[in-house]
Amino acid sequence: MRIRQKDGFKWGYNSVTELNGKHSDMMMDYGILRLNPGHIFDDDTRLEKVYLLLQGQVTVECAGQTYQVRRESFLDDAFWLIDVPEHESVRITGRAEDSEIAVIRTVNSNQFPVKVHDLSNSVIETRGQGTMNETGTRIVKTLLDHALAPESNIMLGEDIHYPGKWAGFPSHSHPQPEIYFYKFQPENGFGLLKLGDEGVLLEHNDTVTIAPDLVHPQVSAPGYAMYFLWIIRHLDGNPYIRPNFEQQHLWVTEPGAKYWPDV
Repeated sequence: MRIRQKDGFKWGYNSVTELNGKHSDMMMDYGILRLNPGHIFDDDTRLEKVYLLLQGQVTVECAGQTYQVRRESFLDDAFWLIDVPEHESVRITGRAEDSEIAVIRTVNSNQFPVKVHDLSNSVIETRGQGTMNETGTRIVKTLLDHALAPESNIMLGEDIHYPGKWAGFPSHSHPQPEIYFYKFQPENGFGLLKLGDEGVLLEHNDTVTIAPDLVHPQVSAPGYAMYFLWIIRHLDGNPYIRPNFEQQHLWVTEPGAKYWPDV
């Protein structure tokens, strides 16, 4: 399902999905926190809490530690994320004229120390090189997954699309619910997503909720860089490890695969 935010986000916390409310099938609170200088956000929710700085500058106080964090834009590699267990609270203070933070919360009774994820303990890859005539080449940044953070119930990362390129192809699915959040550079850009048997238009600040077992490949329009944040909720006893690919399309990635007009 596409959730539009064509007028942008208001100051403060903007709820998009709710654990016990709208779009509860995603099993997560998800929203965008927008802060200006001096604006304070306190969160003592008894849930696992993940905060990812998308852009701007903030001070984060948690478990007796203070972090000064800055990110120029969502396209830059200098990402910063903090994963907080249910028993800890967080205070975030805006320092830039306009800062945006993705907020994710979910049920998790695991006890673990507060953990920061940045370039030093995340995985950055350029995927798709050398296959499909480079139509799927993109930058993938994995910040949380079952290997990096086995104590977490959340898997999270960022994809940066080169203009006109695909992601998630060959078409794949998985039984865990997933959320996609999009930004474009320039902001009037767009992309397209195949969600199951439906086509979905993607625009700046859109969110898409992806129900279990729906395929979801996507493409950005020529000339427009497309960023998307992906968030998967691990299932109890069934964490996300790898996707299930549609067998009918796997041939396109085989070495030496020939496409029209070369066939």
